[in-house]
Amino acid sequence: MNDDQLLRYSRHILLDELGVDGQQRLLDAHALIIGAGGLGSPVAYYLGTAGVGRLTIVDHDSVDLTNLQRQIIHDLSRVGQPKAASAARSIAAINPEVQVQALCERADEARLLELVATADVVLDCSDNFATRQALNRACVTHGRPLVAGAAIRFDGQISVYDPRNAASPCYACVFPPDQAFEEVRCATMGVFAPLVGIIGSMQAAEALKLLAGVGSSLAGRLQMLDARHMEWTEIRIARRPDCPVCRTRPQGSLPAATPGIR
Repeated sequence: MNDDQLLRYSRHILLDELGVDGQQRLLDAHALIIGAGGLGSPVAYYLGTAGVGRLTIVDHDSVDLTNLQRQIIHDLSRVGQPKAASAARSIAAINPEVQVQALCERADEARLLELVATADVVLDCSDNFATRQALNRACVTHGRPLVAGAAIRFDGQISVYDPRNAASPCYACVFPPDQAFEEVRCATMGVFAPLVGIIGSMQAAEALKLLAGVGSSLAGRLQMLDARHMEWTEIRIARRPDCPVCRTRPQGSLPAATPGIR
C-alpha cells in the first residue's frame, strides 16, 4: 500500500482484526455483485469505499424515478441510464482506485457460471427466484461463498451460503428449486426504503469479513428482520442430504470461524 492508501484505509488498519494484512486482502480481492438496485446500492458503495480492488456489477435495468426512494447509488440526473454504469460512476467519484466492471446485461446461467469463476465472493442482490437459483448453482460449482439478501415490504433476510464449508447449506437447501414460491416485487408490493439499506449493509459486512478472514460468517444461519418492530429472528439452517444442487459435496462440521479466501 502507498501512503495515500494507508491514510484512506487507516480506520480499517487500526482494527486489530484487520490491520495492514487484512486491508491488503481486500485490495487484492474481486467481488461479483448481481443487481444494482436497493440491495446492490449499499453493497457496491461499501465494498468500493472499503477498498475491494475489483468489483463486477451486473444489472440489465435502467434507472427509473421510482427507484430513487431507496436506490441510493443513483441520482436524478441518471434516470434512463443503465444501473450498472450509474453505480460504477458513483463508486469512481468516491474511490477512483477501485476497478469497476459494469455489465449492463441480464446474465443467464451460462454467463453466471463464467462470472462466478473469476470472483472471490458473490453477492446476490437480485429480485427474482430464477436468478437466485442459477447464481447458487454457479457458486456451488466453483466453490465460491454466496452472500444472499432479500427485502420486501417491511421484511428482510440475509444469510451466507459457503460451499467451502462442508456443513454449510446452499441456497437450494433452504429454498428448494422445485417448490413454488410467490414472486413478490417492489413494484407491486412496496418496500420500506431503509430496509434495503440495512440488509445491503449487512451483505457488504459479511462479504468484507469473508475476504479479510475476520470473525465468523452467517453460514448455517438465516437472519430475518421485521422492520415494523425492528425485531430480528435467527434460525439455524442445515444442509439437505437430498439437495439436488449440493448433495455431492462431502459432509462435515461447520467451523467456528469462516476462513478468509486467501
